[in-house]
Amino acid sequence: MDKKVALYTLGCKLNFSETSSIGRLFTDAGYEVVDFTSKADVYVINTCSVTDHADRKCKKVVNQALKYSPLARVVIVGCYAQLKPKEIAEIPGVDMVLGAAEKFNIIEHIDEITKTDKPLVLNAPIDETKEFVSAFSYGDRTRTFLKVQDGCDYSCTFCTIPLARGKSRSGKITDIVQQAKEIAESGVKEIVLTGVNIGDFGIRQGKREDKFIDLVRALDEVEGIERFRISSIEPNLLTDEIIKFVSQSKRFVPHFHMPLQSGSNRLLGLMRRRYRRELYEERVALIKSLMPDCCIGVDVIVGFPGETREDFLETYEFLNQLDISYLHVFTYSERENTIAAQMEGAVPGSTRSDRSKMLHSLSEKKRRAFYETQVGKKADVLWENNVKDGFMTGFSKNYVKARTPYDPILVNEVTSVTLDFVHSGTEVEVTLQEETFVH
Repeated sequence: MDKKVALYTLGCKLNFSETSSIGRLFTDAGYEVVDFTSKADVYVINTCSVTDHADRKCKKVVNQALKYSPLARVVIVGCYAQLKPKEIAEIPGVDMVLGAAEKFNIIEHIDEITKTDKPLVLNAPIDETKEFVSAFSYGDRTRTFLKVQDGCDYSCTFCTIPLARGKSRSGKITDIVQQAKEIAESGVKEIVLTGVNIGDFGIRQGKREDKFIDLVRALDEVEGIERFRISSIEPNLLTDEIIKFVSQSKRFVPHFHMPLQSGSNRLLGLMRRRYRRELYEERVALIKSLMPDCCIGVDVIVGFPGETREDFLETYEFLNQLDISYLHVFTYSERENTIAAQMEGAVPGSTRSDRSKMLHSLSEKKRRAFYETQVGKKADVLWENNVKDGFMTGFSKNYVKARTPYDPILVNEVTSVTLDFVHSGTEVEVTLQEETFVH
């Protein structure tokens, strides 16, 4: 192979799965995939519109790529590429910009571009993006992220994802099950189901054909995969049926990540969320009644327009009393072409920062408290190839991050351990059992 490609991902697990699939397209076309810090002929940067400062991050990664290989062709894909193609095209060094409908056709266009001052921009209107394109990460992690759904039909006032990814659409259950079987054959032991709004799974060509519970039931029968993990699911779509099935499942693990965004019903209304805090509380209560050791993660936004001190404290107290395990805290930032960006009552940046720090501290308290409830218990840990200060880490079924002295034999193995003590707020020291290997 004399052609080399390097890839870089900004953003979510869904982006990660799609980057990996784009890499396989290049491999099939005769390219060697190399590390981003290596000299390559092509650099592909998969962008995000959700994280802050997308433009600045994109520019920085482009500059780094050209330091490694000044004559390389640089291609930008992803959500930011769909939303701001002209802006990206003006970044020095960018040679091609591909929107949502074009990114998986990258090989067809790669030979069309040369190093010029006028990048090739292929960016169809998002309404033309109707087909579901499957994707999964492979070869670089113990866990694989498997894309099962794309797009979103919701209209949350703060979100650009429907503008960047289009309407909700899904793969076929038979195809996804086949992909899971192929992943199992590769030796991967855990699959994380990803999508933009995976609870809305089942829509194809604008019509609902299945439900998410149908997919969950089918995947639970796939031999060779030790664990399936649901990445993130809206509380109004996490039905009692799904929760009860997971509680008795052979392979789906006791771990849910449910976006809340605010504990204030007034703000949830302004955000156009499809639930209220009472429903969220009911979901947590049912999960914990059926799976007391279940890990529950929460997304929350601080500084949304109109958020008063009372609204924030209401959110803080609501989260504080909930039996949850950790928070993902997002500081609100204005996004063009969203309703929220036009709302009155902008929260000062310093206030947003202070509220974010308070919730990050609460998250640390919640995680430690959850870990303390697990101390002394047995757990099965899937070990990853992460080594720091002589220790390796892995995760239990219920997402406790464990650590033990590094042993290469343990990588990608599931072992039985005793959770001894909380080493830090983010890791639990463990003792491996005598008959350590579970499988």
